[in-house]
Formats: sequence, C-alpha cells, structure tokens
Amino acid sequence: MKLLVPGNVPFDLTIDVPGVEVAHYVMRDPVPQEHADADALVTWSSPQRVLEDAARRMPNLRWVQTLNAGPDQAIAAGFAPDVVISSGRSLHDATVAEHTLALVLASVRRLDRTLEAQHERRWDRELGKEQANHESQFTLHGARVTIWGFGSIAAVLAPLLAALGARVTGVASSAGERYGFPVVASIDEVAPTTDVLISLLPATEATHHALDARVLGLLPAHARFVNAGRGATVDEEALVAALRDGTIAGAALDVTETEPLPEDSPLWDAPHLVLTPHVAGGRPQGAAGFVTEQVRAWLSDGATGLRNVVAR
Repeated sequence: MKLLVPGNVPFDLTIDVPGVEVAHYVMRDPVPQEHADADALVTWSSPQRVLEDAARRMPNLRWVQTLNAGPDQAIAAGFAPDVVISSGRSLHDATVAEHTLALVLASVRRLDRTLEAQHERRWDRELGKEQANHESQFTLHGARVTIWGFGSIAAVLAPLLAALGARVTGVASSAGERYGFPVVASIDEVAPTTDVLISLLPATEATHHALDARVLGLLPAHARFVNAGRGATVDEEALVAALRDGTIAGAALDVTETEPLPEDSPLWDAPHLVLTPHVAGGRPQGAAGFVTEQVRAWLSDGATGLRNVVAR
C-alpha cells in the first residue's frame, strides 16, 4: 500500500506501518506525478484546487483520510464514488471546545463592547449598571445553553459549561441522553427557552442555512448565538438582520459561509458580533497515532475497520 501524506505540517505525522510505503507532498501544491499512483491520501489544510486535482489525477486512489473534523472539502472535491472518505473527528475536540467556550464567554460578558471602549480610551460606566440590573443575562450560571449538533466536541464542551453553572441541552438527530446530558430531536423544542445557542453542526445538504430567520425568530430577544461548526449552516443575512433589529442580543462566529470573509460582508459591521477567523480547531491532536491506527485498520479490514467513515 502506498500512502501519501503532507510532509510540511507543523506537527508529527510520522507513519510507520509494515507493508506501507509513505510518500510526501506539499499541502499547497498538486500531488507530484511520481506519487499520483498512491492508494491512500491524507489531507489537512490543502486548498480545494489541490484536492480537486488529486481527485482527477490519482487513478489508484481508494481511501482519503482528512485530518479536519469536517469532511466537506473532501466531499466536494469530486473523488470517485468508490473512494472511501473518513474524517478527523475527535482530533479537534479539545481545542474547538475551548475556543467555543471563549466565544460564549466573550459574548455573554460583553467583551466586544469593552474592547471597543478600550480602543476609544473610554471607561464604559453604563456596562456595570446594566449588569447590576440584568445580572442573569451576563452570566452562564443558571443559563439555559443549547448545543445544536451534539457529537464528540459537545462531549468535551458540555461539562465545561455545566461546571460554570449552565443548564445544557443537546439537539441531535435522535432524542435521549448523551454524555450525561438531555438531548432533544428538534431545535424548535428548546429555542424559545434558550439563553445561548451554540451550533456545532457539520455542513451537509440537510444543515444548509439551518439557522434561518424562522429559527432566529424562535429565540428570546436576550439570546446569544455562537457558531463553531460550519459557516454554511447559517443564513448570514437573517443573522445580521436579527442583530440589527435587536431580535437577538448578540453572536460570536468562528466560521462564515465564505472564507476569508469578503471585505463587503455586512457581518463586519453587525452590532454585538464577535468574529474570529476559523481558528477554533488549530492543529489536529494526536494525528500520527490516529492515522497509524486507521492505516492498520484499513490493512486488516478495509473500509469496515475505519473510524469516522463519511456517508456519501
């Protein structure tokens, strides 16, 4: 088996499995012709054009392992239907959970407002008065927090929120209990009583613009929205309108539908909005060990042995 892996990653991606020839490529460059015969491809932050080129030029390819939590780029690249795609789900759980918590606290504690005042060299005396008068809207203690997309990242994030006193409910495809937290099957069930809505949804046809004007309209006016999932799940026009009209109190986004965010996007000037440039995940944690386990599983059982296989 010939395995093609990016050789210029800033983390350990050493794969040493008997019977596996490991070749390297540069993430931003097309796969070298001498390695276009590889059986499997590992990707991380290659541009879409590189993945699309690989889909066209690698006739022996049978398996693509992306180190990204979301496999949407690999799915959109046009790999043949018989090419197995598996995601890097779980490799970013800790860092995404940490960044999501930071975004939640930044919005709830109004850090966007205090940073603006800092840049203006202005002491925001009104903020303390507002906090005293509406204390429950400035804290996670007792807040009803909904996590939309209750997977492995939520398993890390939910206990952190609960430790700060939040009452956490998940929304997933089926109701029940996960990781010790209640889960419902529809956002409609919990949106009207949600103080903070966190989206960790993947980008699929079913989740495209899942947060739209209708769902925003179900939230209380004091509610805040945080997205650390995928930008395509949000109707940004509806979100900007809700922020400007005051039908929700604030938002924090690490992802947008178009990245980098265009200069003329209304999100830049939307009130009460915190923006970070898709940095929640960072480096995949334990990538070498994960890929090594995946390669051994492939050699032993083929696609049936792999973790995180993506339905296509």
